[in-house]
Amino acid sequence: MSFFQIVVTNQVEEIMTRLKLLTATAALALASQMAFAGPKEVSGPGVDAECFAPWDASTKYYQWDAKEGPYRIAVVNGFVGNTWRIQMIKTAKAYAEDPTIKDKIKEFKVVSTGTDAPAQLGAIEDFINQGYDAIVTIAVSPDGFDRVIRLADKNNVVIVPFDNVLDTDKVMQVNEDQLKMGRMWAQFAMDELKAKGVTSGKILEVRGLPGNSVDRDRSIGINEVIKASDGDWDVVSVVGNWDDGTTQKVVADAIAVHGQFVAVVGQGGSNGVIQALKDANHPWVPVAGESENGFRKAIAQYSNDGLKGISIGQSPGLVAIAMKAAVAALEGKVVPQLISVPLPVATYKDLKDGENYWSNLPDNFFTVNEFPPCGVNISGPAIMAQDESDVK
Repeated sequence: MSFFQIVVTNQVEEIMTRLKLLTATAALALASQMAFAGPKEVSGPGVDAECFAPWDASTKYYQWDAKEGPYRIAVVNGFVGNTWRIQMIKTAKAYAEDPTIKDKIKEFKVVSTGTDAPAQLGAIEDFINQGYDAIVTIAVSPDGFDRVIRLADKNNVVIVPFDNVLDTDKVMQVNEDQLKMGRMWAQFAMDELKAKGVTSGKILEVRGLPGNSVDRDRSIGINEVIKASDGDWDVVSVVGNWDDGTTQKVVADAIAVHGQFVAVVGQGGSNGVIQALKDANHPWVPVAGESENGFRKAIAQYSNDGLKGISIGQSPGLVAIAMKAAVAALEGKVVPQLISVPLPVATYKDLKDGENYWSNLPDNFFTVNEFPPCGVNISGPAIMAQDESDVK
C-alpha cells in the first residue's frame, strides 16, 4: 500500500468514526427528547372511571411517564375578581391539606395573574422552568397556549386546565359541559314561560367574563335553545363578569332602559340578579342561574310568588378534581384527555335547606363542593377558613 493510500484510508476511517459518534449522539439526544415528549396516547378505560369519566365515546386516553412523588404542584389562576374565583382558590388550599392527598404534595403554590394572557403564560412557563411537576390552571383565553404546552411536554410536566378550558386536545382537561349547561338554563326558561302561556317578550341574558370558553359556550347554548323555540323573543345581553355587584348594576340598568323582562337567564352573579329585581320592584319571573347559596335561598323563599328558578352549579371544587387528576397522571395512570364532571342541578321543586342550600351560610357561598365518586368532600368551614392570597 502506497503512502497516499495509507493517508486516504486513515482519513476515511477517521471520518467514519466521527459519523458513528455523531449518529450515536443524535440518537441519544432523540431518545432523551422522546422520554420527555409529553403523554402517550393509549387505550382506555382509564383509572378511577367513575371519578375521571371521559367526555364522550370519542375521548382519547393519555398516559405520562410515572414520576416518584411527592410532587410540586402549582395553581395558576387568572382573574380573581369574583366570589367564585375566590372560593376556588380557597378550595384548592383546603384540598391540598386534605389527608387523602396531602402526603402526595411536596410543595404547593397558588398565583393569580389577572386577565392578561401573556402574564398567565409567563407564570406557567416560570413554574415549568422551576421544575414543578404539575400546573393546574384556569385559562384566560381558550387559545395561545401552544408554546407552554410544548415546554411542559419537553420537561415531562402535566398541565391540567379546568373550568375555562383550552381549544386543544394536547393536554388533559377537567370541566362540566358548558354548552349543555347553557341549553338547560334556556330550556328551563322556555318551559316555564310556556306553562304560563307566555309566547313573546324580552329575555335578559346575563353573560360572564368575556374572552373565555365558558362564557362563549354557555351563551351559544342559551341562544340556540331560545332561537329554536316557537316564541317571539327579544334577547337583551349584558355582561356581568360572573360577579354579584357588577351583575346587579347591569341588570338594574337593563331594567331601567328596557322595562320588564319575561325571564332572566344568567351565567353567574345570580345574587345580583335577584337584588336588582327586588330593588326595581320587578315582578318575579323565571330565572336561571348558578349555584350561589343566596340565589337558592331566594328561589326557596319566593317560588310561590313567581320566582321559578333553576340553579346549575359550576363548582369551584373542580380545582380539587383537577389536582387529583394531575396526581394520577404523575403516577403514570391512564386518564381521559377530557374529563367530564356531572352537572349538579336543583330547581324550585327540589330545594332543601341543609341539603342543597344552607340558610346559615353566606349568600355568596357556592353550594356544590362534594364529588362522591371521587372521594372528594370539602366542607364549607374548611373552605371559608382559607383566604384568596397567592401562596409563594
